[in-house]
Amino acid sequence: MRPAIEALRAQTDSRYPLAHSASLLTPMGKELVKRIQDEVHLDRELQLVVVRNGQYMLTPPAELYVNAMQFDDDGAAVRMLPDPEYPQVLIDPARAFGEPAVRSVPTEVIAEQVRAGDPEELVAELYDLPLEHVRAAVRFEQRHSA
Repeated sequence: MRPAIEALRAQTDSRYPLAHSASLLTPMGKELVKRIQDEVHLDRELQLVVVRNGQYMLTPPAELYVNAMQFDDDGAAVRMLPDPEYPQVLIDPARAFGEPAVRSVPTEVIAEQVRAGDPEELVAELYDLPLEHVRAAVRFEQRHSA
């Protein structure tokens, strides 16, 4: 993968071409990725773009990544939805040190308070969160901390 990233850096003039991947989602961007994958002989399991029925398509893992990301107006990835089952939980480098959080409150903190015996309603009140957000944070942590 590293040779492909290096080639994408050179072609896009971006240090983090996949983090600024909105431009790579256009037909021309997909064509560029496919060409670079072929040039560096990227293993099939690592490819991001494939050709199907004459069209450039994202591979399923790349599609999952794109659907989980939120981009700013410049096409840079700014936050991520780590689990589509819990849309209240986001990963945002500008909040909660990039840890999964609900409205800037780390899900780990919320879940720990509930595990320690605080009622969900109290935790919701303490952080000024809807009760459903607290419950989502707890379920997210249960699912992902195991």
